[in-house]
Amino acid sequence: MGVVRHQVVVDAPRERVFDYVDGYQNVPEYLIGVTHFEPTTDQTRGLGSVFDVRVDLGPKKIKAVVECTRYVENELIELRAIDGFEADTTWRFADDGNGTDLQLEINYTLPGGIAGRVLGGIIGPFAAQAVRHIEATIAKKVVARG
Repeated sequence: MGVVRHQVVVDAPRERVFDYVDGYQNVPEYLIGVTHFEPTTDQTRGLGSVFDVRVDLGPKKIKAVVECTRYVENELIELRAIDGFEADTTWRFADDGNGTDLQLEINYTLPGGIAGRVLGGIIGPFAAQAVRHIEATIAKKVVARG
């Protein structure tokens, strides 16, 4: 299993940062490679909401269905894969002075064999680029919304 962790302080109130990250329509803006993130249930946020996800990793495209399994308004969002590529994502939000301490953790499981080795070689460099993109995009979009 692989793990990607990142922590950043965003110069905006926690409620605004949470609202932006929680908006499913914003996910392709801040998660690089995500080309499709659409609800499959009438519920589009919070515990029990389910989303169809497609990610373009360059030479490899992956699909997954994720469900929100833990949700605390303005504090926590956890998405667990229930079908397709096995990746679980946890976002944590806390006050940090006038800003927000934002923590992200992604746990993923690679398939076995050659496919897993190839995908593992892609995900490492992709994850580093993705973290920089997440940090820059969330900070820019949330601060711009005032």
